[in-house]
Parts: sequence; C-alpha cells; structure tokens
Amino acid sequence: MNRGTSLLAAGSVLLIMAGQANTGLAAETFKVGVINQRAVMERTKAGQRALQELKEFTANQQRILAAEDEDMRQLERELKEQEAKLSQAAKRAKQEQFRAKLEQYQRQLQELNRDIQLKQQEMADRFLRKIDEATSAVAKKAGYGAVLDIGNESTLRIVLYHHQAVDLTDRVVKEFNRRNR
Repeated sequence: MNRGTSLLAAGSVLLIMAGQANTGLAAETFKVGVINQRAVMERTKAGQRALQELKEFTANQQRILAAEDEDMRQLERELKEQEAKLSQAAKRAKQEQFRAKLEQYQRQLQELNRDIQLKQQEMADRFLRKIDEATSAVAKKAGYGAVLDIGNESTLRIVLYHHQAVDLTDRVVKEFNRRNR
C-alpha cells in the first residue's frame, strides 16, 4: 500500500470513528484493534506455502539469469582473447555479437524482474483479501469497531503505539488457518 493510500485509509478510519461517536455509539466503548499483516502472512500455513513458492520462482529466475550471465562473460573473454588476432571486420562482428547479446540479456533481466514483481503483487493481493476476511471475522466476534495494520519498516506506520491487549494478530492467524486449510 503506498503512502497516499495509507494516509487515506487512516483518515477514513478516523472519520468513521468520529462519525460513530456522534451517532449514539458514544455511550458504548469503541474498540480499536491492530494487526501485523506481514506477520499474518508469514505465520499462516498458506502464507508460508506461498512465500516458499515465490522463493522457488525467484530462485529459478535467478538460475536462468546466471546462465545468461555466464554466456555473456564467456563471449566477453573470447572477444578479449581473440581481439589481437582478429581483423577489423571480424572484431566489429564479434563486438556487435556481444552488444546484441548484452541487449538481449538486459531485456531478459527486465522481463524476469517484472515477472517476479507481478508474482509478488498477485500473491499479496490474494492474501490481503483473505487476511481482510479473517480480520473482519475476528473483529466482529470480539466487538471491535476498527482494526488497523501496524505497518513495518518498509510501509507507512500509521499506528505508533498500541497496547498488546489490542493486538489481534495471533487470533487473525488462527482464523486465517481455520478458513484456508
């Protein structure tokens, strides 16, 4: 989630909370919980399987790139070894071959990186929906009016402090595992 979307989400939650406080819920306690979505993903069985799948996919892509990289290095070594022996025309042909191979390698690198990013995004989207469903079930059952993601080092942290008693992460992990065996 980007910074703008996170701020919008936080603002929306605060507006909803303020609105509910004015509509009669003020007499009741409005409970707000927190979860760590990253921890839910890492600690659920399905999340662990998906992370392993992503790790294997990435490793496979890196093996492909390593083979291409070795081909590039071999071609470069051949060019340097034969450079003094080659005619100008042969040297230009080898350099052109190397340049074409380098361009192909760079395109392939970009494509593989894009494939990895798409795979990560698909996985994140799929799991965020499931995490939302499990979180909603836990929150409704426990009477929470709102649940916020505490964020992490790589995302915007909306929640700067929370008491451990309002951390629903463990309960969401259990609910997620129950729903997604």
